[in-house]
Amino acid sequence: MVQRRMKQLNVAEAKKKFSELVDAAARGDGTIIAKSGTPVAMLVPLDNEKHAPVKFGTYKGKMEIPADFDAVDQDIIDMFENFSPLFAERKE
Repeated sequence: MVQRRMKQLNVAEAKKKFSELVDAAARGDGTIIAKSGTPVAMLVPLDNEKHAPVKFGTYKGKMEIPADFDAVDQDIIDMFENFSPLFAERKE
């Protein structure tokens, strides 16, 4: 699909012509929607290109997960369970 130059419509016009704008997007035409003359949104065609499929196993043999990867870290547990306020209370 070849995308042509986009036209700009205000919100009220876009509401009235929504079905037409969707059909235009299906043909490859996008539309800029403006509010008080300022562009705020675009109605554009979906990208129908086929993307390369995910290839599993790409990093096999290239990275190593340590044996203790999910071992308990007592320092972190202490931070959560034995926490104190970030700011000491002010004594006046």
